Amino acid sequence: MKIKILIVVFLVTLAADILGAEVNNEAIQFATKPLLMPLLALLFLSAMRGKKCRLSFLVLLALFFSWLGDVLLMFQGKQSVFFLSGLSAFLLAHVVYIIFFHKIRIAESVMSRWWILLMVAAYYTGLIIWFSPYLGEMKLPVRIYGLVISFMLMMALHMLYLSNKKAGVLFVTGAVLFVISDSILAINKFYKPLWGASAWIMITYGWPSY
Repeated sequence: MKIKILIVVFLVTLAADILGAEVNNEAIQFATKPLLMPLLALLFLSAMRGKKCRLSFLVLLALFFSWLGDVLLMFQGKQSVFFLSGLSAFLLAHVVYIIFFHKIRIAESVMSRWWILLMVAAYYTGLIIWFSPYLGEMKLPVRIYGLVISFMLMMALHMLYLSNKKAGVLFVTGAVLFVISDSILAINKFYKPLWGASAWIMITYGWPSY
């Protein structure tokens, strides 16, 4: 299937899922959300066709864990265990991305930048201090998840120093959007409901930057 067609199908599915969330229609969401990551995986495979990349399987594995997280979170309203399970699935996705970025950084001999670590650490610390009074029994899981996704962001930001600047920018864009999506989700769930939160969460999460 041509990449342009896949992009259109993906964006239509994403738009339908956002619409389902905005009108509180579970049937639309259950029909569309499980399709997002498989479509993104097909888009990735189409873009990589004819190219040799030993790390492609890591991207596909991360997308699988994201798909699993999507599916599990669809049932979070029924039992809290589904939220924790979904959070764990996304945590595994971030661990895979960390391995992916680390392997690229080593292959490209990209040196560690202290300012990136400082910036990400400041963001994580500020967010945790802000959320801690509202987390209750979720304090430990959220802190662990926040630490892992922050580490993923730190590794991704080093991609700016790749020889392939376009690829580096795309990696960073995807990672930043993922962090923004999760930050909006956390604010909406633990602090206070935000207007249009569902739409913004899915727009930033679903944009095919990876």
